[in-house]
Amino acid sequence: MAQLWIPGPTEVRPELLAACARPMIGHRSATMTETIERMDPHLRFAFGLADDSSATVAVHSASASAMMEAALIGAGRGRVLSLVNGAFSKRWHKIAEQLGRDAHAIEVPMGGIVPLDEVRRVLDEEGPFDALTFVSSETSTGTATPLEPLGQLLAHYPDTLLLADMVSWIAGAPVDFDANHLDFSLAGIQKAFALPPGIAVVCASEAFMRRARSQPDRGFYLDPVRFIDGHVARKTPATPAISLYFALAQQLEDISAGVTLPESAGSCSGADAWQARFDKHRRMQARTVEWAAGHGLSLLPDPDLGSPTVSCVRAGHLDVQALVAGLAHRGYAISNGYGDLKGKTFRIGHMGDHSEQGLNGLLAAADEVLA
Repeated sequence: MAQLWIPGPTEVRPELLAACARPMIGHRSATMTETIERMDPHLRFAFGLADDSSATVAVHSASASAMMEAALIGAGRGRVLSLVNGAFSKRWHKIAEQLGRDAHAIEVPMGGIVPLDEVRRVLDEEGPFDALTFVSSETSTGTATPLEPLGQLLAHYPDTLLLADMVSWIAGAPVDFDANHLDFSLAGIQKAFALPPGIAVVCASEAFMRRARSQPDRGFYLDPVRFIDGHVARKTPATPAISLYFALAQQLEDISAGVTLPESAGSCSGADAWQARFDKHRRMQARTVEWAAGHGLSLLPDPDLGSPTVSCVRAGHLDVQALVAGLAHRGYAISNGYGDLKGKTFRIGHMGDHSEQGLNGLLAAADEVLA
């Protein structure tokens, strides 16, 4: 099997696969309650919650795409503004349309981000909007939308809930949920958390929960009030993916304990260990950019907007299919470009529990293929 350096799912440590293989338990048992309780302190680190934060973290047995839908259900039946700069931000806009929302989009070419001045103009001239959706790290393009400037802008529009897709951001970079004025953040666990796919993590502000509680006919399985309150009460609304709960609890504890950090990080734990993990991701991203430049290649987005977890590289003169095949022959899997970018770009997922030494091995193998 080739080692996964794709933009997710990514490589999963044997210890975490072993956690998935634990004997089954009842989902109303004391062991299940203990498993859920193991998660919350570390999820608060993952979402970067302030010590006095009133936001609520939760886990649900669903995909991140399902949580996009849940976020919109909670935000209400009014108007939605979506910042679209790639395939997954476009997906969120399409979900809003299919839910029957009055959905508007500001769309820019893949690899770019929506200018703040344009967001402000649309909010002022075409608002009000009940919610704004965006993707922090657009996995299809390796483009990161800076959180702080957008959050500071939306702080001036308190009736517009700020909904964030953190799928290939969380556990790879700081979220700082409260400081960035977020109202609902969602992610799957198959990217920088480095776990098998199948469950999602969310964080919801008090404002989001108030809005959600006021909505009629929220459905059942994707009702954010039902599954968030269920998490808080340690009583999931339906039988959860218990094996993945075991693995997530283990991984969260391991990250907070610094288990997978390089020796150079020293001995650290808690928030410091999470920051050291974020620093590792940034170094791997910088190393990938350096390698690309050595071959006359560059990122699709502006270098300052490169995702810390996924690098989308312009292929230039390279035969992407041949590069992907050559690396597969050497035991490494990377991804071709996504959608219209296929053959024009390739993507390397330097995230999760991957090491800098491992990345150097991948890039050395790529050198051999290109030679």
